[in-house]
Amino acid sequence: MAKVHYVDNRKFLIALIQHRRARNHAKIRGADPPLVPEYIGECFLKIGTHLSFKPNFANYTYREDMVSDGVENCLVYMHNFNPRKSRNPFGYFTSVIYYAFVRRIQRERRHTYLRYKMIEEAVIAGDTRTSQSPTGEYHVDSSMLSFDNVQEFIRRFDDYTDRARARRKLAKKKSTTATLV
Repeated sequence: MAKVHYVDNRKFLIALIQHRRARNHAKIRGADPPLVPEYIGECFLKIGTHLSFKPNFANYTYREDMVSDGVENCLVYMHNFNPRKSRNPFGYFTSVIYYAFVRRIQRERRHTYLRYKMIEEAVIAGDTRTSQSPTGEYHVDSSMLSFDNVQEFIRRFDDYTDRARARRKLAKKKSTTATLV
């Protein structure tokens, strides 16, 4: 007896094929494309939710945002799944969601870096007033940067961006020399 998973791959594949046919018929008739069936949406949500509990994603505070990004990417790129090439929609959409999670983590790290960097520069410049909220002013003091992990985060992020910049520059140089040869 086969092991039962939270998404039935065969049923999921059949639903995707039926939706693809309905979308193609609507396109031929010039009608609006049909709505995505609820079952397909539930499968996307289940895949994203279960993937978010994996150890490499479980401890992020923005886990719900990651799941939302993954489901959104599945809906946007659903038409790229080709049942003639693959009979495994579960694997395909798990990959789509995985990379959506990675992009969200990168985006959040960039935002965190910018936030920390702005606070650091405000403290160094001696400007404790950073902006004005609707209810009044709020201040930034050096105690916000006193914990070591903030400074370490800034240093590691700067190192990472420097290495990434160097890799891009090297790749560009290689592609330029390859076209000249």
